Amino acid sequence: MKLPKKQRQPMLKEKINEDPFITDEALAEFFEVSVQTVRLDRLELNIPEVRERIKHVAKQQYDTVKALPLDEVIGEVIDLQLDKQAISLLDIREEHVFSRTRIARGHHLFAQANSLAVAIIDDELALTVKSTVSFKRRVKEGERVVAKAHVTEIGEERTTVEVISYVDQEVVFQGQFSMFRQEQ
Repeated sequence: MKLPKKQRQPMLKEKINEDPFITDEALAEFFEVSVQTVRLDRLELNIPEVRERIKHVAKQQYDTVKALPLDEVIGEVIDLQLDKQAISLLDIREEHVFSRTRIARGHHLFAQANSLAVAIIDDELALTVKSTVSFKRRVKEGERVVAKAHVTEIGEERTTVEVISYVDQEVVFQGQFSMFRQEQ
């Protein structure tokens, strides 16, 4: 699908508009060009890198986290609707994996899901009371984990949050969190 620059750039812009979270590597693979070519195209089109695009979308689309500082959420929150749903991204890097196998340590996947379950609560104080989790497949270095949280039940002092984490639409982690909240 190698295209000349004049044809590729409008398509690149459209592809990024459709999916602002797409990486330069994925774009390079899609257009069958080098990552450097994608970066040059983005620069010419004044399109920021994926991290900046994620921050921009996040600022527009989510409520303010109440139960903990945003920088304490593991992963990058890209969508948050308090007491409804939330999404975060976690790129698995060298510091997240076992050195010998390059497989992510489970506590990082759990931390992403648990902190998202805390962040979704519309209260100043939210604590995990109980969790039931299941790891569905190994996650490797270089993969991006997308955690999606949904509030399934709101009680007087407890809220139930289901979190499912994916890599490329494949479920890698599932958890149900019973969360304590001060007020309702």
